[in-house]
Amino acid sequence: MTEYDVVIIGAGVAGLYASMNIPAEKKVLIINKRETFKCNTFYAQGGVALARDEADIPMHIKDTLAAGDGLCDPEAVDVLSQNSRQAIDDLIEQGFCFDTNEEGELLYTKEAAHSCERILHAGGDATGRYLHHFLLEHTAHAMLSDARVVDLLIDNGECYGVTVLDHRQRRNIYAKNVIIASGGVGSLYEYHTNAPCISADIQGLCVMKGVALDRMEMLQFHPTVFVNSNNAQKMLLTEALRGEGATIEDETGRRFLFDYDERGELASRDIVSKAIYKYKKKTGMHVYLNCENFDKEYFEHRFPNICKNLRELGFNVPAKRVPISPAFHYAIGGIRTDLNARVPNVKNLYAVGEVASTRVHGANRLASNSLLEGLVFAKRAVDDILKNIDTPKNMKTFELHDEVMSLKDDKAKKDQLRRIMWENVSIIRTKSGLNDALSTINALLNENIGKLLKFRLLTAKEIVISALNRHESIGVHTIQEEN
Repeated sequence: MTEYDVVIIGAGVAGLYASMNIPAEKKVLIINKRETFKCNTFYAQGGVALARDEADIPMHIKDTLAAGDGLCDPEAVDVLSQNSRQAIDDLIEQGFCFDTNEEGELLYTKEAAHSCERILHAGGDATGRYLHHFLLEHTAHAMLSDARVVDLLIDNGECYGVTVLDHRQRRNIYAKNVIIASGGVGSLYEYHTNAPCISADIQGLCVMKGVALDRMEMLQFHPTVFVNSNNAQKMLLTEALRGEGATIEDETGRRFLFDYDERGELASRDIVSKAIYKYKKKTGMHVYLNCENFDKEYFEHRFPNICKNLRELGFNVPAKRVPISPAFHYAIGGIRTDLNARVPNVKNLYAVGEVASTRVHGANRLASNSLLEGLVFAKRAVDDILKNIDTPKNMKTFELHDEVMSLKDDKAKKDQLRRIMWENVSIIRTKSGLNDALSTINALLNENIGKLLKFRLLTAKEIVISALNRHESIGVHTIQEEN
């Protein structure tokens, strides 16, 4: 029986940074569902937020708490901010290059709801891509790609490894410790910015295994997304655009966001998303992102990928404005963890990154705190694991069960689920809409379906139930009164 010190599920920022912090002589396996670049980290544009120095920590904490609308865990926010500079300095010491000016000084930018410029970026608008590539190059450990985890080997409150589906064959992989870093729930929605394989599998598996999920109703929708395409994954237009001067306007050129918040384009994402949603519904007008305030040369240098992609679609940016809409972006809730990323009541099981709920984001994630959270809590998980990594463990073996993973009708049911979630469980929710979604999800769960679809449905059900259980509107969760 092959036994690893640590198995890491997922190869985004959290999983790879965890791997990078585990000594090379330890036996570690990273399990990646698809090609390595198909993760949300790769598509992250804006950058990494941090407290610039000791003096900025109180303000970074204050901004994070304010965005979180009273639901952040102050201790978790303190951990995030206090450790932010250390995480960034570690990356730089290891050789990662953030964008700098001609004097070699780090370039900071501002995004919505930040009180100062404190976001670092790389490659202009390609921070996630650069960081992901760097972390891949700097991990010393083995990776199993094109394999998906379909079971957690848990017995009597202790995790012993995972079952993977590897080239359509199931097998058990045993480990002293398991770190879940599998990302969010994007594929549950008809319109989203996530990588295509972010499909909420592990959250549904946790429901099946009795592992607690937390605040699943807290889902963030990015306000500025180009959705006029046939792909499920839509093109994100980073918040840094608005932070540096882009405006949002209606068909007549009116900047209507000030009707909803005095900060206009620099209000927090939940406010901007809801304002666009309500304004479009009230007026029937299209909404646009206008970048004409940018110098053409600066825009091409600062946002090279956005510039290239939009021009290929026929938009001569920054001169021409771009039609936008909100789309699902980020799961704030997830697997409940403590401040060392441990999953309560399951020994040797950890969760980091978007899949986890550290409660650091409260009811609304502050822009660019997500990559930072992945870095900080991945390091804390590894630090906790390394305390006992050399302690022998009496490994249990588990039988493989013959289960149907997917059926030919599952694809149509997945599409049905995505429509239901977008229509009834998105930016503005109603009790009747949530109940309709719950009824449909329950009906689908009672049909003959494969296990992979069951994972998605169980995750969706948890989101809907959590939304029904939170009766007041707060942060990204808005319950609208019905007539």
